[in-house]
Amino acid sequence: MSRTSNRRLFRVLAGIVKPAYRLVARLRWTGAEHLPAEGGFIVVPNHLTELDPLTVAITLYDNGIMPRFLAKESLFRAPVVGAVLRATGQVPVLRGTPDAAAALTAARAELASGGAVVIYPEGTLTRDPDQWPMTGHTGAARLALATGVPVIPLAHWGDQEVLGRAPSTGRQTVSLFPRKHVRVRIGPPVDLTPWRDDAPALTHPVGRHAARLEDATDAIMRAVTDELAALRGAEAPPALWDRSRGGRL
Repeated sequence: MSRTSNRRLFRVLAGIVKPAYRLVARLRWTGAEHLPAEGGFIVVPNHLTELDPLTVAITLYDNGIMPRFLAKESLFRAPVVGAVLRATGQVPVLRGTPDAAAALTAARAELASGGAVVIYPEGTLTRDPDQWPMTGHTGAARLALATGVPVIPLAHWGDQEVLGRAPSTGRQTVSLFPRKHVRVRIGPPVDLTPWRDDAPALTHPVGRHAARLEDATDAIMRAVTDELAALRGAEAPPALWDRSRGGRL
């Protein structure tokens, strides 16, 4: 499907999805001035719930941006959200398969054409007990360093009250009424200057370059965490939750 067709379909779906979303959530955002007026860029949100893509998409769409999501394949099987993602040409990612490389190729083409690509570096819903961001996968950092485009951190809070998970059991919970307050905070571009000189080596990292790429990824996740801390009015933990170890670094 062409980009023009995607835009038309996106507008049609927005006319359906936005009123439904606003029946259960009152969405407000700050920091829209940090969204680049031209040129491609990457948006990196925190990941609280399967409702996240709608929260992020509506925020960007209402600011004149049609986003292209690179999201885990399971989101494309979620009710409503999955249908919207598939219909608007979003890109599922199956890590460790040839499809993962194809997804990054599609992302590079979108960025080169001046589009906005949304990547969830955590790759899954946060496992942090207090719902702070976790450590991230390196795809967003690798893509940013390979293309030179800015990385925009975006934090949101409140949509987990609509669609979330019970802390004790991990089971999904749904609360449609009363309407919840969902807030979004968009931050300035992440400063990746310390890694720019090593960009060619970091696109296919080995040895010390792999560690450097992890450092760049941590800088991205810390920027998202800082925006979320400001949004929540709370102090963020000093270390990120390590998704592979099940604890803080």
